[in-house]
Amino acid sequence: MKPKNHNSQSKFLEVEHLDKIGETAVYYGFMPIKSPAIQKEDLDAAKGILEGDFVDDETEEHQRLPLRVEEKIALIRTYEAQDWNALPQPVMAYLKDPCRHACKAPTTPGRKSSYHRYADLEIIGTSGPIAEATLIQAGRAMLAEEGYTDTRVEINSVGDRDSINRFSRELTSYYRKNVNEMSSECRQLLKHDPFELLASRDESCKSLNAKAPKAIDFLTERSRRHLEEVLEYLEALQVPYVLNNSLIGNRSYCTETIFTIVDATSNTEKHNQHILAVGMRYNGLAKRLGMKRDIQGVGLSLLIKGNNAKLRDVQKKIKRPIASFVQLGTESKLLSLYVIERLRQAKVPLFLSLAKDRLGAQVSSVEKHHTPYVIVMGKKEAVDRTAIVRRTDTYSQEVVALDKLAEHMVKMEKKHWGKS
Repeated sequence: MKPKNHNSQSKFLEVEHLDKIGETAVYYGFMPIKSPAIQKEDLDAAKGILEGDFVDDETEEHQRLPLRVEEKIALIRTYEAQDWNALPQPVMAYLKDPCRHACKAPTTPGRKSSYHRYADLEIIGTSGPIAEATLIQAGRAMLAEEGYTDTRVEINSVGDRDSINRFSRELTSYYRKNVNEMSSECRQLLKHDPFELLASRDESCKSLNAKAPKAIDFLTERSRRHLEEVLEYLEALQVPYVLNNSLIGNRSYCTETIFTIVDATSNTEKHNQHILAVGMRYNGLAKRLGMKRDIQGVGLSLLIKGNNAKLRDVQKKIKRPIASFVQLGTESKLLSLYVIERLRQAKVPLFLSLAKDRLGAQVSSVEKHHTPYVIVMGKKEAVDRTAIVRRTDTYSQEVVALDKLAEHMVKMEKKHWGKS
């Protein structure tokens, strides 16, 4: 059943931009929207920071994965122009048709990519590390629907602006000291951007890169803690991951984490692709564009060709969320994505406020959504592996074991909507 216009978020929801695989994203709190069109002003703004806007895929010769800055610029412009800041924050968007008008955008000469843009997930308006964890969890679930069931995460952090500046100075100094060991090609890369040397396949650079400074060694305390918390989420979710020091985005707008989801099978011939998704943070891009305030964002692009055409069928209806999910404390936050995945598998739709730390902010969000139930998980519940399920009309509540929660909410959903 199509959701009623109970809140300001409903004007943002565009069901015609939802396909079957997008339902996975919806269960994680993402809303289907039409991808913002790339305007000339977006391309003009991107020109100054487009060069070097790639990460390397070592398994495919001459392939680069584009991190399209013009798309992020268009998102930020739309966020401001359409007053998305008035919506419950953060804004979580599912873009079924990414790269609208952007696929023809100029790229760095000689840098081409044959990767197919499948779908994008964006979280705008939060700096919390749970945003990265949510993107990774939702992305892996969507990839599993397409048959990529054995995946792992490769992740790195370049930190905040201070971290990036410190790392850049040390990296440049290191390469200059060893310039005599470089080929002419690597010397040209050094003149252009020392960050690109880290992804170079040139034989003369490989041994140098192995001993080169690592971005994570220059993180500020705040950035180090951010990365540690992202990794804590991955460990809690039992997501296999490795630190990849060669993952370096464009230092002009990539900040904090950059990560990929890769095919972890020993033989990738089945899908003929190693990197399945790429994500990054772009805090600070808004100010670079001349905006008065920063707009923090992080996104994930699935870079695959759909294996199952039926997953792209348009879904004309979205189930109304039966509950809002509220978590309190670090312990419950680490468990939250696990709980949400169990509920997603049972097709129980929720409204989420995972990026909100304060109880008041979460309660305010719950009140705006007008859901029949609220699922609350605090420190005690996390330790006991339970959750409180509360009715919003009578305030009656019961404690439900986490392994029974999905079954319980399916019953509550049928009972409630059956009466409406």
